[in-house]
Amino acid sequence: MSNNVELNQRPDPDALLVQIADYVDSTPIASAEAYNTARNCLMDTLGCGLLALRFPECTKHLGPLVPGTTVRHGARVPGTSHELDPVTAAFNIGCIIRWLDFNDTWLAAEWGHPSDNLGGILATADYLSRVAVAEGKPPLTMRDVLTAMIKAHEIQGVLALENSFNRVGLDHVLLVRVASTAVVTKMLGGNRDQIIDAVSQAWVDGCALRTTPCAERRFPQSWAAGGCHLPRGAVGE
Repeated sequence: MSNNVELNQRPDPDALLVQIADYVDSTPIASAEAYNTARNCLMDTLGCGLLALRFPECTKHLGPLVPGTTVRHGARVPGTSHELDPVTAAFNIGCIIRWLDFNDTWLAAEWGHPSDNLGGILATADYLSRVAVAEGKPPLTMRDVLTAMIKAHEIQGVLALENSFNRVGLDHVLLVRVASTAVVTKMLGGNRDQIIDAVSQAWVDGCALRTTPCAERRFPQSWAAGGCHLPRGAVGE
């Protein structure tokens, strides 16, 4: 009996999960330069997404899972008339952002596009704000969005400094999911422990393989980037 009790005890979370959660939950951003950089990144990323709307191969992947469906107070997709649930909107926004591969690039031991995190961030921010306004409460501010951006960029960027996931056959969009999950869980009202739980799920909840965007096996990278947002742990399932 004693052995079974010991086996059923939950182990402490990994130190990295705690570090990410503490940063997202309680670390203020005091740098004016960081906010100005995030603002420029936001404008650049939206420009990439709006340009992608000129390409039918991109736009055919957008919209609700069931044609004609709209969601009350749903998240909107820039440049379109779509109002979707935040998970589907995150895919849509992530898809247009990354379709042309023009958005920001971070090169380290692993490369990546940290602005891919805006798929989850913008969808969540718009949804939360529209619900809040409908209930007579104040919406999120753009500073809230920029704060989430800064923290997501930092998480993805720092993890990429010394860790190459491509070398072990995983696509680098895994880092987008980890970073997006951390900040979106906070945006949804998650506390420190819930952020730890959600980020833990983000690491293990499947991953796009490196074969996804390669040569004759090419599967559009924008799908991998868009599809990595908001894993189940981030939305409380």
